[in-house]
Amino acid sequence: MPKKESRNKSYPMIPLRGLTVFPYMVIHFDVNRPQSVAALEKAMSDDQRVFLVTQRNAEDETPARKDLFTVGVIARIKQVVNLPGDNLRILAEGEKRAVLKRMVRQAAYVRAEVTEAEEDSADRGDPAMEALVRLTMDTLGAYAAVSMRVPPETLRSVEEMKEPGAMADVISANVLTRMEDRQAVLDALEPAQRLEKLCAVLTRENELAAIERKIQERLREQVDKNQKDYYLREQIKAIQEELGDKDAGNVDDLRERLEKTPLSGEAAEKVRKELDRIARMAPGMPEIAVSRTWAETVLDLPWGVETKDNMDLKHAREVLNEDHYAMEQVKERVVEFLAARAKKEKGAPGEAVKGPILCFVGPPGVGKTSIVKAIARAMGRKYVRMSLGGVRDEAEIRGHRKTYVGAMPGRIITGMKQAGSMNPLFLFDEIDKMTSDFRGDPASAMLEVLDGEQNDRFRDHYLEIAFDLSRVMFVTTANTVDTIPGPLRDRMEIIEVPSYTEEEKLQIAKRHLVPKQRREYGLKPGEVRIGDAVLRRLIENWTREAGVRQLERTIGRVMRKAVVEMTDEGTESVSVSAGRLEKYLGAPRYLREMPEKEPLCGVVNGLAYTAVGGETLTVECLGMPGTGQLILTGQLGDVMKESARAALSYVRAHGAAWGVRDGFYKDTDIHIHVPEGAVPKDGPSAGVTMVTAMMSALGGRKCRQDAAMTGEVTLRGRVLPIGGVKEKLLAAYRAGIRVILLPRENRKDLEEIPEHVRSSFDIRYADCVEDVLKVVLCGEDDE
Repeated sequence: MPKKESRNKSYPMIPLRGLTVFPYMVIHFDVNRPQSVAALEKAMSDDQRVFLVTQRNAEDETPARKDLFTVGVIARIKQVVNLPGDNLRILAEGEKRAVLKRMVRQAAYVRAEVTEAEEDSADRGDPAMEALVRLTMDTLGAYAAVSMRVPPETLRSVEEMKEPGAMADVISANVLTRMEDRQAVLDALEPAQRLEKLCAVLTRENELAAIERKIQERLREQVDKNQKDYYLREQIKAIQEELGDKDAGNVDDLRERLEKTPLSGEAAEKVRKELDRIARMAPGMPEIAVSRTWAETVLDLPWGVETKDNMDLKHAREVLNEDHYAMEQVKERVVEFLAARAKKEKGAPGEAVKGPILCFVGPPGVGKTSIVKAIARAMGRKYVRMSLGGVRDEAEIRGHRKTYVGAMPGRIITGMKQAGSMNPLFLFDEIDKMTSDFRGDPASAMLEVLDGEQNDRFRDHYLEIAFDLSRVMFVTTANTVDTIPGPLRDRMEIIEVPSYTEEEKLQIAKRHLVPKQRREYGLKPGEVRIGDAVLRRLIENWTREAGVRQLERTIGRVMRKAVVEMTDEGTESVSVSAGRLEKYLGAPRYLREMPEKEPLCGVVNGLAYTAVGGETLTVECLGMPGTGQLILTGQLGDVMKESARAALSYVRAHGAAWGVRDGFYKDTDIHIHVPEGAVPKDGPSAGVTMVTAMMSALGGRKCRQDAAMTGEVTLRGRVLPIGGVKEKLLAAYRAGIRVILLPRENRKDLEEIPEHVRSSFDIRYADCVEDVLKVVLCGEDDE
């Protein structure tokens, strides 16, 4: 073992930042701190020796004793070079280890009182020392082979060294990179300890170098594979370009879109697999176009795109009133719906709001579709309309399998793509017109779409991935609920959109239709003037409908005729009078049929509800010699024929009390006719009308012609409630009827009737047929 003698000396001190100097080591480093420059100048004026010690923290500008390591090196300055900016570059050679005992601050620099560590030559003949030397050399050789960081010259110079301590210092100075490891070897004052610490560090570095080499080899293989794939893809592109199929299998653009599109996990995985499949296909395969079209369709959908809802009820009322006159109950129901939806969204932000599916039911032309568009505009949502009239193929809803020739997604997915938003307002127009055949039942497919519990996972046959429809606001329209399948109707909230009164039609024409038609033909407000009286006459004599669609077309025709007249005569304006109206439109198409003034036998006024609103319905009954046959004419439906048979049974059982001859059914044929014969008619509400007509014809009692009635009749003579009360009373109002007979249970429906219409009638309520007969058959008390 080396013999160590200690001697205390004092040297100018230079702290080093991030640098450790060993004995026998020649090194360049820069000096720029004032204290270090002063220490260097002092050393050069003395014996050119300084004490170099490493700082624990390289950021300290004026380190204290605790900020320095304990062991450093006494070095001799061999060269000093002046650099720009008052910097000095030093060439120094380490000579001896020294232990820092105390720091003495001078005027401009710091002196270090140190204890020099003197070593005798280590005995390599000692077996333990020789084993350490061999282990060190073997470990160094392994490290050099693995890391490729030790130059061959260094290995040769180390092998020639005889002194173990010096060997450890040279290896540490040239091989070790971490400051902690270098300082640990420098701190070992005895050669044996030095070699042991050096072997431990080299062994650890060998393990890390082996791991690093494996990682590098793996990365190199990966890079080689990527380069190979890139080279092959470039070759394929070149071949496809030569063949004219340049973009057939190029999916780079789709991969970029995939990374930017926030698809669901299932959708992203499936698209990624499909793109990989396209990339592996041979050029020219027809499946490439099919798969690429599918991937483009998926990526074109509005994943993650939503519009912000406007739930301001004041704004909603303004929008609804802007384009729609009357319909107060409908508009108020829409406002209630929006208020409830806003409250629910406020209570659960970010969640899909599951509410009822609104279904607007009413005759054509009353504004069902336009009010849905107004809802979309009020909420600030995208608007999509899908007409279901005549749809009979389930694929229209769910799409076709992509393996079929000409496959395409269903109209639901197509509508979402068109909307460009995950939360549009989606209108299913004319949902009562869907039919079914051997190709499937589209109404059954609609059950999933309109069910809030499952439409968040709607699967189109073409996409074959789950698509979220839970944030879509679905609204439907229909002319009647009778033809909507029960399970589908159960998912919807029915909102009746009634027909308009003549006064409402007049206001709609003045406020909306006339200005719209003026704009349509580029007319200014004063160029074509139509007064209220002319509009009222146009409504009464040239249109007969529940809505205003025909009225709008007729007003447009008047505008065109007026433009022609202005052009021919060179005038700047036209005032449409009653005479001009007939000149433009010809003779009136509809004349108000006023009821007969005198009572008639076997003729009764009924009220009916049709697809175009309410109508007055005259039922004529005639008894004649025969064999008891019941003859029904006027294109009556099955329900209406059953009402006639029930009425006949009631008359046979109770006719005697009203003057009907016993046994009439044996020798009298009964003919019931309902004009107009070319118009199909059906429904149960004519039951009480047919009973009254039979009693009048067979009993010889005349009926009042200023009265009209409606109601379903039972064999016991009960009068049951019916629907369409508002439309029927509006028809009676137009026809000039004075007395109305309604089932008593329909009394609640009169709240929907405008006051000026309701006050013009003498309304009687009936519980049974006798109540009706007492009022209508002449000779009885009207009360």
